[in-house]
Amino acid sequence: MEARFDLYNNPVATSFVKRLQTAAKVIDGSPLPKATHELVKIRASQINGCSYCVDMHTKDAAHMGESSVRINLVAAWREANVFTEAERAALAITEETTRVADGGQVSEDTWQQVRKHYDDDQIAALIAAIATINAWNRLNAIAHTPAGDYVPGQWG
Repeated sequence: MEARFDLYNNPVATSFVKRLQTAAKVIDGSPLPKATHELVKIRASQINGCSYCVDMHTKDAAHMGESSVRINLVAAWREANVFTEAERAALAITEETTRVADGGQVSEDTWQQVRKHYDDDQIAALIAAIATINAWNRLNAIAHTPAGDYVPGQWG
């Protein structure tokens, strides 16, 4: 597959992408666990069908030391016993937030689970992480950015 639009060779797109990358650094410097952040990026990317982001974040997670079992089970996390209760809360809110356009919403049960496992700074980072990966998914899906060639750590 070839990209239908190069996000890095257009001045408007490049300017936007750079600002989105800068905004994401806030999450990287937050107290949200790095493993949780990668799981969130993988799950939202799976739901949104963003092959580029699935490729990137599964490789980055493996590069960070995440096990192949956990990476492979993100899509079926509800039936898997390899995620902590905190990670399950993060994956639940990721799914519900990512699917909000389908008429969904964040349930009170999910919100209570998130509140139980994360402090305010972690919740702020989690919300920002979900919003950011959904933006990246849409950019790459629209541009048809091809998957498969990503090298772990390539973008930061």
